[in-house]
Amino acid sequence: MRAGSKLAVLGLALAACWLALSGHYEPLFLFLGLVSVAFCLYIARRMRLIDHEGVPARLSLSALRQLPWLIGEIGKANIAVARRIVDPALPVAPRLFETAASQKSDIGQATYANWITLTPGTVSVDLDPGTIRVHALSAGDAAGVQTGEMDRRVSDAEKRS
Repeated sequence: MRAGSKLAVLGLALAACWLALSGHYEPLFLFLGLVSVAFCLYIARRMRLIDHEGVPARLSLSALRQLPWLIGEIGKANIAVARRIVDPALPVAPRLFETAASQKSDIGQATYANWITLTPGTVSVDLDPGTIRVHALSAGDAAGVQTGEMDRRVSDAEKRS
């Protein structure tokens, strides 16, 4: 992907986010949004941030295919954490452990670490090449990460990109 098309993809993504988050479609607000997006693109270009990691459009599209699974995992984890809060008899045994990250790129490993953090009951606390240190609320939460399913799915999205 050339720099011009990366700039266009970033511009479209920023404009879509601005439209979705602002909720204002009056001409003045649309103009101000356009100016904001143009300014952000100018700054990103001037800082030379328009590269394969600054605009990971291909990884994003591949990761979108995994979104239903991720939402399901987040939902299941939310219910498990809520049950622990409501029922004090359920075990809370915090633990810190390391898990392998098989992704080849920095953006792939960062995506995996973010997915772990999105899942309630687990937080990525450190990322080294090939390894992520994770804090888990319980043994069950730790086991969910250690199965490797999420790692495999992020790696598959990375390979398709």
